[in-house]
Amino acid sequence: FCRFYCDYCDTYLTHDSPSVRKTHCSGRKHKENVKDYYQKWMEEQAQSLIDKTTAAFQQGKIPPTPFSAPPPAGAMIPPPPSI
Repeated sequence: FCRFYCDYCDTYLTHDSPSVRKTHCSGRKHKENVKDYYQKWMEEQAQSLIDKTTAAFQQGKIPPTPFSAPPPAGAMIPPPPSI
């Protein structure tokens, strides 16, 4: 007999039938595992982008932005949108 392996939950289901898969995939724990998996993946992607950008900046491939310097004396800085 063939068992179904769920990568998100790191577990084998007892039977590989559509109803067992459907029940498993609609379960709270499975949905949490899927959410956690993609949350972690997004964080890794963001960190990778940050690391690449930092490395490029340190190698001089990216010029400093106008926002990296302090504003000129008397310049108005707009308030955040929440105010």
